[in-house]
Amino acid sequence: MKYLAKLASVGLAVLLSFGLAYSASADKLKVGFIYIGPPGDHGWTYAHDQGRLMIDNMLGDHVETTFVEGVPEGPDAARAIAKLAETGHKLIFTTSFGYMEPTLKVAKRFPDVHFEHATGYQRIDNVSTYSARFYEGRYVQGVIAGKISKSGVIGYIASFPIPEVVRGINAFMLGAQSVNPDMKVKVVWVYTWFDPPKEADAAKVLMDQGADIITQHTDSTAALQAAAERGIHAFGQASDMIQFAP
Repeated sequence: MKYLAKLASVGLAVLLSFGLAYSASADKLKVGFIYIGPPGDHGWTYAHDQGRLMIDNMLGDHVETTFVEGVPEGPDAARAIAKLAETGHKLIFTTSFGYMEPTLKVAKRFPDVHFEHATGYQRIDNVSTYSARFYEGRYVQGVIAGKISKSGVIGYIASFPIPEVVRGINAFMLGAQSVNPDMKVKVVWVYTWFDPPKEADAAKVLMDQGADIITQHTDSTAALQAAAERGIHAFGQASDMIQFAP
């Protein structure tokens, strides 16, 4: 999606500011990424890793990147983030909302390391937040869903009740109701970002409840594939997933 390209451009700008400082040095800037899922999820983590690979391609003479995948949100995240800081990474991207507290905790221990945290709201001198107006895309999805739904019921697979996800649900609903004021949006909470079986089950529950359009705030392609098996239209998340449910 275009909004992830915008995120990549913001990240690249941050890297360039560091890279210029390192360009006169023999040492490469070490940049670390903490991922909630695997790079092959074809969703949020995949999009971030494509950005990391682009950094390697464009700034490889000055930058060395590292990633740690499948890091749960919680104490394990703090340990993984700290390990990157301890091994000389001076710029660290913590790419999930639930990494906010662990990021702040580690950042206080390493004031000479800069941290970029995704979609959060707490910051200190060496912790910044990167995000985008994701809800704008969700609104457009809602308009499309409202135009093509025949049942008048559309479904939303929600990850966690955090601001970004709640905004997404509201925007999707408002977009759909701008076309059909009687449109109903059903929500299933899965309390995970990446769990293909749960995501597929959530899609099936929504379809069983009459939803003929599905969107997701999770990262695997499982929901799309479940919808495709029933001939139901669905929207992916964070990257182009059309190859999995044409």
